[in-house]
Amino acid sequence: QVQLVESGGGLVQPGGSPRLSCAASGSIGEIYTMGWYRQAPGKQREVVAVILTSGVINYADSVKGRFTISRDNTKNTVYLQMSSLKPEDTAVYYCYVVDYVEKNGAYYSRWGQGTQVTVSL
Repeated sequence: QVQLVESGGGLVQPGGSPRLSCAASGSIGEIYTMGWYRQAPGKQREVVAVILTSGVINYADSVKGRFTISRDNTKNTVYLQMSSLKPEDTAVYYCYVVDYVEKNGAYYSRWGQGTQVTVSL
């Protein structure tokens, strides 16, 4: 059983700077990709930021310069530091992990349960 536990969401004022965390635990394999996606009401889920084991990072254009993704491999945890939040950043934010389970010889894509971030006065 693998769990991705997210935290750090909630109601934030415009311009705020919350930090999301996602910790992977359980029978998870060697983690490669970690990232964050989001889904706003009535819209498709979209990538926010992804960080590879190599340290390569990709951001959605809409968050470049405002969000920072990082990871702590010793804790199997990925973070998303958000800043200068706008109402259009309101969404459910999902943690995403790709890991390799050697005994199965397979890669797995895993999702967190999602954490709501609402940007409003």
